[in-house]
Amino acid sequence: MASKRGVTRWVVGGVVILGLFALTRIYNLTYLPIFTDEAIYIRWSQIGSRDAAWRFISLVDGKQPLYTWIAMVLMRLIADPVLAGRLVSVLAGLGSLVGMFFLGREIFRSARIGIIASILYLISPFALVYDRMALYDSLTAMTSIWSFYFAILLIQRVRLDIAFIFGVTLGLGMLNKTSGFLSLYMVPATLIFFDLRKRDRLKRLGWWVILVGVAAFISLAMYSILRLSPLFHMVGQKDAVFVYPFQEWTRHPTEFFMGNIRGLFDWLINYLTWPVWIAVLLPAFTFWKHPREKLLLYVWWFAPFVALALFGRVLYPRFILFMTMPLLVLASLTINSIIQRWGKTVLGVILLGVLIFPSVWTDYLLLTQPTHALIPQADRGQYINDWPAGWGVKEVSDFILEKSQKEKVVVFTEGTFGLLPYGLEIWLVDKPNIKIHGIWPLPVTPPPEVVESVSQNTTYLVANSPEDVPVGWPLTLVASYPKGLRKDRTLRLYRIGL
Repeated sequence: MASKRGVTRWVVGGVVILGLFALTRIYNLTYLPIFTDEAIYIRWSQIGSRDAAWRFISLVDGKQPLYTWIAMVLMRLIADPVLAGRLVSVLAGLGSLVGMFFLGREIFRSARIGIIASILYLISPFALVYDRMALYDSLTAMTSIWSFYFAILLIQRVRLDIAFIFGVTLGLGMLNKTSGFLSLYMVPATLIFFDLRKRDRLKRLGWWVILVGVAAFISLAMYSILRLSPLFHMVGQKDAVFVYPFQEWTRHPTEFFMGNIRGLFDWLINYLTWPVWIAVLLPAFTFWKHPREKLLLYVWWFAPFVALALFGRVLYPRFILFMTMPLLVLASLTINSIIQRWGKTVLGVILLGVLIFPSVWTDYLLLTQPTHALIPQADRGQYINDWPAGWGVKEVSDFILEKSQKEKVVVFTEGTFGLLPYGLEIWLVDKPNIKIHGIWPLPVTPPPEVVESVSQNTTYLVANSPEDVPVGWPLTLVASYPKGLRKDRTLRLYRIGL
């Protein structure tokens, strides 16, 4: 009877966690406006879902296609393109939630630590932000978690079936983002878990090397699918925009390191919150307990973190999302210790409250008042308060759509790639009475195609840059939409009249 009650308790707990995950990830999912990179990826997915010749469209900009492939499928089922794009990350977040349970349970042989790790993922503001956006990063986190899990299984059990599954998870990570290769590069670190006490250790080590080779072959074979596209070379060119190529890095190996590492730590602690960050560090002070497990988790985070600080050229907080997953498992160990020692006392309740309250409060703001959420300034600017944020895009689309019911409408946008024109195209591209054209940069006076359009159709200009449009354009302001809390950043709709 006791065992049945225990099973029931675990089942109910799992259902509650899954229910809270669904609530936090789906509630107000499309409230935050579309961000410029989201507009790009959604538009790519929309195009690819309609024309098989464009399945590798993301390679045009050097991006791997796994995210867009999944979004293409969902767009066949869901009419709202933004909702479909963001649901890819919701599903990836669900995979991460489950993966955190298995990872925590496997490393510390404790289902409770696995549950705590899942709960920390559930309430993590970092995970919440990116599980609700049409970006690659939630999917990157999911593939990294499962690759880490199967890497640990492989070193412990040395089995061919695990190697096959490990190779698939690695391959999926590589097909999603170049950082997926890091999971393969980090495999030697799992030798920390290799059992040297067994008599057949040399044989097991040899088999492990062979099986790692099998996993690497499978992953690289999967990645080689991209070579079917003549645009495969664009991946390397795009990577060089964000990470210094080795030859270039050798000219200034440490010049940007301190600035990068300070910025990365600031983003990391801001998203984890200080209490959780302290919980991450505390296991290091009891290193004699579970030394190999702790060392592997710290190394799996620290090595790519420092590598990014060394080689990073253009950095954003989302680049370190997948790196934080091992840290949540370490924090789970601290929380488990608190529960074991003081779980039913007032002190235990206070300590747990202090640990989770900052995360839960930030989550509440993200879901209800995202303009006031305390996330890093770099992300507040991009997603809420600066020109990449898409406040007003849906409203302008609705306005144009309504006008097109009675007449033909031509829309010129300030920009040919990104939020404009893609943010409008995903809603209006199929409408026969609407034509959208991008212009960049805006010339001092209207170009001939604008002049011709004005003479024949109702014509609008949508501007998004902080600067005013050139005074030579005869414009009448129709609507202006501020970017979050900033009134000096707006998306503006003008009617052009000559």
